[in-house]
Amino acid sequence: MEYIALRGAKIPALGFGTWPIHGSECTRAVASALAIGYRHIDTAQMYGNEAEIGRAIRQSGVARGELWLTTKLWRDSLNARDVRRSIEERLTLLGTDYLDLLLIHWPDPATPLRETLDAMAAARAAGKVRHIGVSNFPVKLMREAIETIGADILCNQVEYHPLLSQKRVIEYARAHDMVITAYCPLARGRLREHPLLPAIGRRYGKTVEQVALRWLIQQEGVAAIPKSTHASYQQSNFDIFDFRLSAEDMASIHAAAGQQRLINMSSGTAWDPE
Repeated sequence: MEYIALRGAKIPALGFGTWPIHGSECTRAVASALAIGYRHIDTAQMYGNEAEIGRAIRQSGVARGELWLTTKLWRDSLNARDVRRSIEERLTLLGTDYLDLLLIHWPDPATPLRETLDAMAAARAAGKVRHIGVSNFPVKLMREAIETIGADILCNQVEYHPLLSQKRVIEYARAHDMVITAYCPLARGRLREHPLLPAIGRRYGKTVEQVALRWLIQQEGVAAIPKSTHASYQQSNFDIFDFRLSAEDMASIHAAAGQQRLINMSSGTAWDPE
Protein backbone atom coordinates (compact mmCIF):
# COMPACT_ATOMS: atom_id res chain seq x y z
CA MET A 1 0.00 0.00 0.00
CA GLU A 2 1.05 3.58 -0.63
CA TYR A 3 -0.06 6.42 1.61
CA ILE A 4 -0.77 10.13 1.42
CA ALA A 5 0.78 11.82 4.44
CA LEU A 6 -0.64 15.29 4.92
CA ARG A 7 -1.34 17.48 7.97
CA GLY A 8 -1.18 14.63 10.45
CA ALA A 9 -3.21 12.23 8.31
CA LYS A 10 -1.89 9.00 6.78
CA ILE A 11 -4.41 7.99 4.12
CA PRO A 12 -4.17 4.76 2.12
CA ALA A 13 -4.00 5.97 -1.47
CA LEU A 14 -6.22 3.14 -2.69
CA GLY A 15 -9.54 2.72 -0.94
CA PHE A 16 -12.68 0.66 -1.38
CA GLY A 17 -15.87 2.39 -2.51
CA THR A 18 -19.23 0.97 -1.41
CA TRP A 19 -21.90 2.71 -3.51
CA PRO A 20 -24.40 1.17 -4.30
CA ILE A 21 -23.79 -2.09 -2.37
CA HIS A 22 -26.33 -3.10 0.28
CA GLY A 23 -27.25 -5.87 2.68
CA SER A 24 -25.31 -9.11 2.95
CA GLU A 25 -23.64 -8.40 -0.41
CA CYS A 26 -22.08 -5.29 1.13
CA THR A 27 -20.86 -7.19 4.20
CA ARG A 28 -19.29 -9.87 1.99
CA ALA A 29 -17.70 -7.33 -0.36
CA VAL A 30 -16.15 -5.29 2.45
CA ALA A 31 -14.95 -8.46 4.20
CA SER A 32 -13.32 -9.59 0.96
CA ALA A 33 -11.68 -6.21 0.40
CA LEU A 34 -10.28 -6.17 3.94
CA ALA A 35 -8.91 -9.70 3.51
CA ILE A 36 -7.13 -8.62 0.31
CA GLY A 37 -5.50 -5.71 2.13
CA TYR A 38 -7.69 -2.63 1.62
CA ARG A 39 -7.52 -0.40 4.66
CA HIS A 40 -9.46 2.63 3.39
CA ILE A 41 -13.24 2.20 3.31
CA ASP A 42 -15.58 4.86 1.92
CA THR A 43 -19.30 5.09 2.64
CA ALA A 44 -22.02 7.71 3.22
CA GLN A 45 -25.23 8.36 5.09
CA MET A 46 -27.11 8.25 1.79
CA TYR A 47 -25.70 4.82 0.86
CA GLY A 48 -27.66 3.10 3.61
CA ASN A 49 -24.93 0.49 4.16
CA GLU A 50 -22.98 1.73 7.18
CA ALA A 51 -24.32 -1.00 9.51
CA GLU A 52 -23.22 -3.69 7.05
CA ILE A 53 -19.78 -2.09 6.76
CA GLY A 54 -19.45 -1.92 10.53
CA ARG A 55 -20.37 -5.61 10.75
CA ALA A 56 -17.75 -6.55 8.17
CA ILE A 57 -15.07 -4.55 9.99
CA ARG A 58 -15.87 -6.19 13.33
CA GLN A 59 -15.86 -9.67 11.83
CA SER A 60 -12.61 -9.06 9.95
CA GLY A 61 -10.44 -8.82 13.03
CA VAL A 62 -8.62 -5.82 11.52
CA ALA A 63 -7.75 -3.36 14.26
CA ARG A 64 -9.63 -0.08 14.06
CA GLY A 65 -6.36 1.85 14.16
CA GLU A 66 -5.28 0.22 10.89
CA LEU A 67 -8.32 1.55 9.02
CA TRP A 68 -9.15 4.83 7.37
CA LEU A 69 -12.94 5.17 7.53
CA THR A 70 -14.73 7.92 5.59
CA THR A 71 -18.44 8.72 5.60
CA LYS A 72 -20.51 11.66 4.39
CA LEU A 73 -23.48 13.72 5.56
CA TRP A 74 -26.43 13.98 3.19
CA ARG A 75 -27.82 17.37 2.23
CA ASP A 76 -30.86 17.07 4.55
CA SER A 77 -28.54 16.76 7.57
CA LEU A 78 -26.38 19.87 7.25
CA ASN A 79 -27.80 22.25 9.86
CA ALA A 80 -25.95 22.27 13.17
CA ARG A 81 -28.46 20.16 15.10
CA ASP A 82 -28.69 17.55 12.35
CA VAL A 83 -24.91 17.40 11.97
CA ARG A 84 -24.60 16.49 15.65
CA ARG A 85 -27.40 13.92 15.44
CA SER A 86 -26.12 12.41 12.20
CA ILE A 87 -22.58 12.01 13.46
CA GLU A 88 -23.82 10.04 16.45
CA GLU A 89 -25.90 7.89 14.12
CA ARG A 90 -22.91 7.25 11.84
CA LEU A 91 -20.76 6.20 14.79
CA THR A 92 -23.45 3.83 16.06
CA LEU A 93 -24.07 2.23 12.68
CA LEU A 94 -20.38 1.81 11.90
CA GLY A 95 -19.63 0.58 15.42
CA THR A 96 -16.76 2.97 16.02
CA ASP A 97 -15.85 5.72 18.47
CA TYR A 98 -14.52 8.06 15.80
CA LEU A 99 -14.50 8.76 12.08
CA ASP A 100 -11.23 9.33 10.27
CA LEU A 101 -12.88 11.65 7.76
CA LEU A 102 -16.35 13.22 7.63
CA LEU A 103 -17.45 14.94 4.43
CA ILE A 104 -20.31 17.13 3.28
CA HIS A 105 -21.65 14.85 0.53
CA TRP A 106 -23.08 17.55 -1.76
CA PRO A 107 -23.18 21.34 -1.42
CA ASP A 108 -26.61 22.58 -0.33
CA PRO A 109 -27.44 26.26 -0.94
CA ALA A 110 -30.35 26.00 1.53
CA THR A 111 -27.99 25.59 4.52
CA PRO A 112 -25.26 28.12 5.33
CA LEU A 113 -21.92 26.46 4.70
CA ARG A 114 -20.42 28.09 7.78
CA GLU A 115 -23.06 26.50 10.01
CA THR A 116 -22.28 23.02 8.71
CA LEU A 117 -18.51 23.40 8.86
CA ASP A 118 -18.61 24.90 12.37
CA ALA A 119 -20.68 21.94 13.60
CA MET A 120 -18.27 19.49 11.96
CA ALA A 121 -15.31 21.31 13.51
CA ALA A 122 -16.97 21.03 16.93
CA ALA A 123 -17.28 17.27 16.43
CA ARG A 124 -13.59 17.15 15.56
CA ALA A 125 -12.71 19.09 18.70
CA ALA A 126 -14.76 16.58 20.70
CA GLY A 127 -12.77 13.67 19.23
CA LYS A 128 -15.64 12.15 17.29
CA VAL A 129 -14.06 13.07 13.94
CA ARG A 130 -10.36 13.19 13.13
CA HIS A 131 -10.62 15.24 9.92
CA ILE A 132 -13.34 17.05 7.98
CA GLY A 133 -13.83 17.75 4.31
CA VAL A 134 -16.23 18.15 1.43
CA SER A 135 -17.37 16.30 -1.67
CA ASN A 136 -18.47 17.54 -5.09
CA PHE A 137 -17.26 21.08 -4.32
CA PRO A 138 -16.12 23.25 -7.25
CA VAL A 139 -13.32 25.76 -6.70
CA LYS A 140 -15.78 28.54 -5.86
CA LEU A 141 -17.11 26.62 -2.86
CA MET A 142 -13.67 25.35 -1.86
CA ARG A 143 -12.56 28.96 -1.78
CA GLU A 144 -15.57 29.97 0.34
CA ALA A 145 -14.92 27.16 2.82
CA ILE A 146 -11.19 27.82 3.19
CA GLU A 147 -10.62 31.50 2.47
CA THR A 148 -13.88 33.03 3.69
CA ILE A 149 -14.92 30.70 6.50
CA GLY A 150 -11.41 29.58 7.44
CA ALA A 151 -12.33 25.89 7.72
CA ASP A 152 -9.53 23.37 8.15
CA ILE A 153 -10.52 21.03 5.32
CA LEU A 154 -8.43 17.98 4.48
CA CYS A 155 -10.20 16.56 1.43
CA ASN A 156 -12.51 17.15 -1.52
CA GLN A 157 -13.98 13.96 -2.99
CA VAL A 158 -14.90 14.38 -6.64
CA GLU A 159 -15.51 12.37 -9.78
CA TYR A 160 -12.10 11.91 -11.38
CA HIS A 161 -10.82 9.47 -13.99
CA PRO A 162 -8.83 9.56 -17.27
CA LEU A 163 -11.88 10.76 -19.21
CA LEU A 164 -12.45 13.79 -16.95
CA SER A 165 -9.94 16.51 -16.22
CA GLN A 166 -10.20 18.06 -12.77
CA LYS A 167 -7.28 20.41 -13.32
CA ARG A 168 -8.67 23.49 -11.56
CA VAL A 169 -9.97 21.59 -8.53
CA ILE A 170 -6.69 19.70 -8.14
CA GLU A 171 -4.55 22.81 -8.52
CA TYR A 172 -6.56 24.60 -5.84
CA ALA A 173 -6.43 21.57 -3.53
CA ARG A 174 -2.66 21.27 -3.83
CA ALA A 175 -2.19 24.97 -3.19
CA HIS A 176 -4.11 24.56 0.08
CA ASP A 177 -2.70 21.21 1.26
CA MET A 178 -5.81 19.22 0.49
CA VAL A 179 -6.27 15.65 -0.70
CA ILE A 180 -8.42 14.81 -3.71
CA THR A 181 -10.26 11.49 -3.49
CA ALA A 182 -11.37 10.19 -6.89
CA TYR A 183 -14.74 8.49 -7.03
CA CYS A 184 -15.88 6.68 -10.20
CA PRO A 185 -12.15 6.24 -10.89
CA LEU A 186 -12.82 3.57 -13.53
CA ALA A 187 -15.45 5.64 -15.34
CA ARG A 188 -18.08 2.93 -14.99
CA GLY A 189 -16.53 0.63 -17.55
CA ARG A 190 -15.87 3.22 -20.24
CA LEU A 191 -12.08 3.10 -20.05
CA ARG A 192 -11.69 0.27 -22.54
CA GLU A 193 -12.59 2.81 -25.23
CA HIS A 194 -9.84 5.19 -24.09
CA PRO A 195 -7.44 6.15 -26.92
CA LEU A 196 -4.28 5.46 -24.86
CA LEU A 197 -4.91 3.15 -21.91
CA PRO A 198 -5.07 -0.20 -23.76
CA ALA A 199 -1.69 0.31 -25.43
CA ILE A 200 -0.11 1.62 -22.22
CA GLY A 201 -1.49 -1.38 -20.35
CA ARG A 202 0.05 -3.81 -22.83
CA ARG A 203 3.47 -2.24 -22.34
CA TYR A 204 3.29 -2.76 -18.58
CA GLY A 205 1.42 -6.06 -18.66
CA LYS A 206 -1.52 -4.40 -16.88
CA THR A 207 -5.22 -3.90 -17.55
CA VAL A 208 -6.67 -0.53 -18.52
CA GLU A 209 -8.26 -0.35 -15.06
CA GLN A 210 -4.94 -0.92 -13.35
CA VAL A 211 -3.31 1.76 -15.49
CA ALA A 212 -6.11 4.21 -14.65
CA LEU A 213 -5.81 3.58 -10.92
CA ARG A 214 -2.02 3.81 -11.05
CA TRP A 215 -2.33 7.12 -12.93
CA LEU A 216 -4.58 8.48 -10.21
CA ILE A 217 -2.65 7.45 -7.11
CA GLN A 218 0.69 8.33 -8.70
CA GLN A 219 -0.42 11.95 -8.72
CA GLU A 220 0.53 14.04 -5.71
CA GLY A 221 -2.23 14.08 -3.11
CA VAL A 222 -4.74 11.93 -5.03
CA ALA A 223 -6.49 8.83 -3.64
CA ALA A 224 -8.89 6.55 -5.53
CA ILE A 225 -11.84 4.47 -4.28
CA PRO A 226 -12.88 1.86 -6.87
CA LYS A 227 -15.81 -0.44 -6.09
CA SER A 228 -16.39 -4.09 -6.94
CA THR A 229 -18.38 -6.86 -5.31
CA HIS A 230 -16.20 -9.54 -6.92
CA ALA A 231 -13.04 -10.62 -5.10
CA SER A 232 -11.16 -11.17 -8.36
CA TYR A 233 -11.76 -7.57 -9.48
CA GLN A 234 -11.00 -6.26 -6.00
CA GLN A 235 -7.67 -8.08 -6.19
CA SER A 236 -6.97 -6.81 -9.70
CA ASN A 237 -7.66 -3.24 -8.61
CA PHE A 238 -5.31 -3.77 -5.65
CA ASP A 239 -2.45 -5.07 -7.81
CA ILE A 240 -1.14 -1.64 -8.78
CA PHE A 241 1.76 -1.26 -6.37
CA ASP A 242 4.30 -3.27 -8.36
CA PHE A 243 4.76 -0.79 -11.19
CA ARG A 244 4.98 2.94 -11.89
CA LEU A 245 3.97 4.81 -15.02
CA SER A 246 6.67 6.79 -16.76
CA ALA A 247 6.51 10.56 -16.73
CA GLU A 248 5.70 10.44 -20.44
CA ASP A 249 2.76 8.07 -19.92
CA MET A 250 1.45 10.16 -17.01
CA ALA A 251 1.61 13.29 -19.18
CA SER A 252 -0.05 11.65 -22.17
CA ILE A 253 -3.01 10.46 -20.09
CA HIS A 254 -3.37 13.94 -18.61
CA ALA A 255 -3.30 15.47 -22.08
CA ALA A 256 -6.03 13.13 -23.32
CA ALA A 257 -8.40 13.79 -20.39
CA GLY A 258 -11.56 15.49 -21.54
CA GLN A 259 -14.87 16.46 -19.97
CA GLN A 260 -16.78 13.17 -19.93
CA ARG A 261 -18.57 13.72 -16.65
CA LEU A 262 -20.75 10.85 -15.45
CA ILE A 263 -22.27 12.47 -12.34
CA ASN A 264 -24.30 15.64 -12.79
CA MET A 265 -24.40 18.44 -10.24
CA SER A 266 -27.88 18.48 -8.70
CA SER A 267 -27.65 21.30 -6.17
CA GLY A 268 -27.77 24.35 -8.44
CA THR A 269 -24.00 24.86 -8.15
CA ALA A 270 -22.04 24.82 -11.39
CA TRP A 271 -18.93 22.76 -12.01
CA ASP A 272 -15.72 24.56 -12.90
CA PRO A 273 -14.99 25.07 -16.59
CA GLU A 274 -11.70 23.50 -17.66
